[in-house]
Amino acid sequence: MKRLEGKVAIITGAANGQGVAEAKLFASEGAKVIVTDIDEVGVKKTAIEISNLGGSAFPLQHDVSLEEDWKIVVKTSIEQFGRVDILINNAGIPSRKNVEEETVEEWDKVQAVNSRSVFLGMKYTVPEIRKVGGGSIINVSSVYGIIGVKGYAAYHASKGAIRVLTKTAAMDFAKDLIRVNSIHPGIIETAMTEDLYADEETLNWLKDVTPWPRLGKPEDVAYGALFLASDESTFITGSELVIDGGWIAH
Repeated sequence: MKRLEGKVAIITGAANGQGVAEAKLFASEGAKVIVTDIDEVGVKKTAIEISNLGGSAFPLQHDVSLEEDWKIVVKTSIEQFGRVDILINNAGIPSRKNVEEETVEEWDKVQAVNSRSVFLGMKYTVPEIRKVGGGSIINVSSVYGIIGVKGYAAYHASKGAIRVLTKTAAMDFAKDLIRVNSIHPGIIETAMTEDLYADEETLNWLKDVTPWPRLGKPEDVAYGALFLASDESTFITGSELVIDGGWIAH
């Protein structure tokens, strides 16, 4: 039996990178997926690719920082597939400035897209997940939600917020059999990090701080999310799954 047979998942940030990998993997494991992204063309492409592979997906353009957009996403999920079992709060944007360099406007935008979106996603999906007797919420943070490096002030703050908010929500909704966990990727090869991989000095540094003999791929994160979404993890909530090739182990 497929690991997500009969389940419905909402996956944000599904126009590229980790979101695409998660959506394709979940669909291959039997889930029906609502795929969302601010990039309408990209997320429609994801849905078409899933359909061509024999899966079931419905795309939506979605600004994850907006409450009204979240209401539409959840309503559409019910209209299209009748339920919600799983939420992956995957969407996010980077910022590589330190506290002095960061502007208030940039700070607010990063918090809105990266952490307010997690609050809104949980707020509007929890009632529907409760109706089906429980499920799984997976909030994608970062190793930078656990450790710090120079710069990245707004980004680190947003990812740290996700980490602790996840634990609070896990305690709040355990009685409803809703598991809430966070994933903390290292540097994964996506469009968001392609400039880091393109810079030889930075790439060598990344290889040096990663004990595993390769760097991360979107599929590495997707398989971690699959475990947390499946019934194999029904005693895991409020936890942090670090997927970083051993980076923060030292």
